[in-house]
Amino acid sequence: MIRSDETSFDLLRFARRLGAGPRSLMLILGDSVVAVVALWTAFHLRFDEPGQHLADLPLLAIALVAARLTTSLYLRIHRWSFKFSGLRDGVRVLTAGLFGTVGFVALSYFFLRNQLSELPARGVVVLELSLSVTGMAAIRFAPRLWWMYRADILGRRKGAVRTLIAGAGASGEMLLRDLHRNDDHNLKIIGFVDDERLTWGHIVGGKPVLGGLGDLPRLVRRYRVAQVVLAIPRLPASRVRSLLRLGLTRRVRFKVLPVSYGRLRERDPAAALQDLVTEDLLVRDELIFDHGDTPMSFDTDGVQMVAGAAGSIGREVCAQLLDQGCRCLVMVDINENELYMLKRRFERVFPDTTVIAEVACIRDKPRVQALFSRYRPHDLFHAAARKHVPLMETSPAEAVKTNVVGTLHLARAADAEGVQRFVFMSTDKAVRATSIMGATKRLGEQVVRHMDAISPTRFSVVRFGNVLDSAGSVVPVFRDQIAAGGPVTVTHPEAQRYFMTIREAVGLVLRAAYGDYGDLCVLEMGEPVLIVELARQMITMAGLVPDVDIEILFTGLRPGEKLFEELVADGEHVESVRDRKIRVVAATPPPEDLLGLVKELNDAARRDDQVEVRRLLEDLVPDYSAPVHDPLVRLSDEDSPAVVM
Repeated sequence: MIRSDETSFDLLRFARRLGAGPRSLMLILGDSVVAVVALWTAFHLRFDEPGQHLADLPLLAIALVAARLTTSLYLRIHRWSFKFSGLRDGVRVLTAGLFGTVGFVALSYFFLRNQLSELPARGVVVLELSLSVTGMAAIRFAPRLWWMYRADILGRRKGAVRTLIAGAGASGEMLLRDLHRNDDHNLKIIGFVDDERLTWGHIVGGKPVLGGLGDLPRLVRRYRVAQVVLAIPRLPASRVRSLLRLGLTRRVRFKVLPVSYGRLRERDPAAALQDLVTEDLLVRDELIFDHGDTPMSFDTDGVQMVAGAAGSIGREVCAQLLDQGCRCLVMVDINENELYMLKRRFERVFPDTTVIAEVACIRDKPRVQALFSRYRPHDLFHAAARKHVPLMETSPAEAVKTNVVGTLHLARAADAEGVQRFVFMSTDKAVRATSIMGATKRLGEQVVRHMDAISPTRFSVVRFGNVLDSAGSVVPVFRDQIAAGGPVTVTHPEAQRYFMTIREAVGLVLRAAYGDYGDLCVLEMGEPVLIVELARQMITMAGLVPDVDIEILFTGLRPGEKLFEELVADGEHVESVRDRKIRVVAATPPPEDLLGLVKELNDAARRDDQVEVRRLLEDLVPDYSAPVHDPLVRLSDEDSPAVVM
């Protein structure tokens, strides 16, 4: 006698062999019920008096269920994902229905012919096929339709974010589908916008394509849209900027679908959406330096040293060196807190690499010499600087001590210890300098180029534009002002700057260092950006309306600031362009008595003789002209900051 628990065990073991869990068993049972009901209904639809034809129904039902289940198991439609089913799965259901009917007819004609009073009529077969396929599809797709309907119902609830999807292609349709599958969000999708005119008026995933991207202002007003999701993969930066300039009069927040969204689909799709970032505001596409195409030829077993490692640029230089296989990294900075946190992060991410943090000031000559003697670095990347334009106008001696004298200490130590490469990071403010910061960085360039002429060490200079989102730059200040409710302060309506990302800046540094391109390298950065335009776009990115929600206030140029920046100075010319990205510049040679003049400048800086410091800088940097202003004038904290390196 077989006990009931043994029978249950055998059924479960049989189910596992079929790859069937509880859901699959329910689908198998549902398909069986659908087949029987469809056959019974087909007889009643086909015949006015079905009673005389139902004598063979039990035998036919057994044959039909056997044929349908065999086909379903073979095509594996009993293993079903209610959330992720699509058109191909619907085709599988139809195929299973057709082959199941073929099997049923074959059993009836070839094996049951003698047991049946009559063969099933063709009308019964066709009706049963239609009803069975409809029933099997309904069982499988009804939950998803319910989720879609429920998502629309929830989208009408109070507090739902009315959203337009920009891009009616595969990415936009996939996003909408995933939002329908997941109700853990508060997005109400109104429809799509797309620049492809052929899609206008079409229905995608149950939502209409309402027009093009240029119609956003009208659609935002008409449908009270609160959010726009950019679901166009690798949308050019210029197109993003044009969207932010459309002049929206309602508060609209922009989100972007990440390129890797396909790998994030199992997460909450609404949570996977990302805010626009400052890199999206470039007037050009961001340049990607693929070091795999041009491998960096540094000695991975040698010591790499980064001065100013805790700053925005220095931190990224460290990260990319480690990513390229550096085995020993020495990080030097005066900011011990940031240095400590950076060391911990790198040790966690790169456990097989030796990461050393040294708290030091490059103005301390004995300390610099001791570090070089102890570690004997193979390459040095010099990112340490005093870089805040208005503050250096009132503290010129501090700029000289760090940007000039500190650079000389590093350069001499590198020469003495046989460093292979020395890379100095400069700024476009060194060209036709009107600020203390720019003049001292230009003098730092001359110090480095002087050392290159007398030392076997390979000295080189890279000249940056303004680095987006670097510490102390205009972007984080604008962001803080917007978060505080404004106003956003801009120095002048015509002020403009060249911009680059931190990744671009460091890519330029590493390519210039290991490509041996020349003494001075400048990144090709396209056209300059109006600062007021940047402010307006950042306000729009925050979901606010410029000059309505956030005021833009012009404060006037401050001491040392220029309306526009240049990348190449008088007397310099571009010799060549490498990798279609890097301009190699031939610069004028520094004066022969440079080091003597630098010593005199250092003496004045140590005495804090600001008048003498400015006079000597004018003598050492020919195109620098010190502005006439009262150095004791207080610089308001509310003033817009200079856009700095």
